[in-house]
Amino acid sequence: MTARHPVVFLFDVDNTLLDNDHIASDLKRHLEREVGHERQERYWAIFEELRSELGYADYLGALQRYRVEYPRDPHVLTVSSFMVNYPFANRLYPNSLDVLERFRGWGPTVILSDGDAVFQPRKIERAGLQEAVDGNVLIYIHKERELDDVEQRYPADHYILVDDKLRILTAVKRVWDRRVTTVFPQQGHYAHDPRELASNPPADLTVDRIGDLLAYELSALLRAASRAKDATTATA
Repeated sequence: MTARHPVVFLFDVDNTLLDNDHIASDLKRHLEREVGHERQERYWAIFEELRSELGYADYLGALQRYRVEYPRDPHVLTVSSFMVNYPFANRLYPNSLDVLERFRGWGPTVILSDGDAVFQPRKIERAGLQEAVDGNVLIYIHKERELDDVEQRYPADHYILVDDKLRILTAVKRVWDRRVTTVFPQQGHYAHDPRELASNPPADLTVDRIGDLLAYELSALLRAASRAKDATTATA
């Protein structure tokens, strides 16, 4: 039986620990050089179509579909090499690893991500994140729908979830309520999307950058969940 912990820390990857917007921009420039502007745009159109179908980003899946449309384009092989060999560690946000190390001193620290079954694990491994959390990595199709599995694997009295998407933080808060502290680092395009901000309540704690969490003690992170709930009750 898995031991129950007082607190478990859950960290998203893309635009939380890793600057995924920068990675996507690099891929766009590489595609532009290798296949030209028109086909680069077609790749991203396929990418968005696939994301709508699956619910998560699948860069390699989009490349496979692109290849079906352009079976004689040899540049597709250079693009795949660029993607799987990308230096992801260079795109970690400042102090990301320091934050993980600090939180590991307080309790089990887990990567909680959405994504495909090939590219996302490789990204996490090559960025050094898998090692930084002692191999505690969970990758789902829709992580906010798998909280019972998260609880079974990492049972805890309280969870602290760090994610750049308010939609995810809101969904998890509805399920775990005071048992979770939601932390919102305002990084990446989702964190500044007006529709996302308008359609979801604030997180328990908002920081400008992931590295700002180094200034917080565990007690303050635990109190943030109760303060936010009390404030909501008072204004209801």
